[in-house]
Amino acid sequence: MKILVVDDEKLLVKGLKFNLENEGYEVETCYDGAAAVELAARENFDLIILDLMMPVMDGLEACMRIRQGSTVPIIMLTAKGEDTDKLIGFDAGADDYLTKPFNILELKARVRALLRRSRAAAAEAGEGGDGRLTLGGITLDAARRTAYKHGREVNLTVKEFDLMDLLMHAEGKVFSREALLDTVWGADYLGEERTVDVHIRRLREKLEDNPASPEHIVTKWGVGYYFKA
Repeated sequence: MKILVVDDEKLLVKGLKFNLENEGYEVETCYDGAAAVELAARENFDLIILDLMMPVMDGLEACMRIRQGSTVPIIMLTAKGEDTDKLIGFDAGADDYLTKPFNILELKARVRALLRRSRAAAAEAGEGGDGRLTLGGITLDAARRTAYKHGREVNLTVKEFDLMDLLMHAEGKVFSREALLDTVWGADYLGEERTVDVHIRRLREKLEDNPASPEHIVTKWGVGYYFKA
């Protein structure tokens, strides 16, 4: 498993590299967002740890640019702890968020959880058939982990794809935010339930004809979300 660590605090980068390599990961590093975008375009990473505040190009801009051509899992690091900053990070395409200072054991647990989800999804995609599910003009290709809207490819992040995959395979079943967090993010995820709302909004923007009045990714008020074909 290959991880890219991006932060302008070189001592922190050195410590993360040391700890992650001790876990058996291959680790590459850089110190600004522009270099991260370049590396992500040139090499195949299984996960990226990306700081929010950096010179040359900040983490939000870097995350959005990486997302234009990749669904690699991204963990955002920041010294800010406000909910708004977290939601902005998720809106940029981050899959997880960790506020500095953090416990290295927690970071490693989150890395393992994201990689576990990616491996499980890849294994599921190879279980036979063409791996495609089409409902309401939306198609998920499990083998390629790709989504299509009326035949046109739509770029989804890891968590967006996993969330959509769960909803579509359980068409009509209403999931609470807590249930979605437990299933898609994992029981050890420590973030808040509003994370689900952000990802649902992004899915509607990408897959609904009219995101303001969704036909398929539907809210059951006071309960949660479900998919309606």
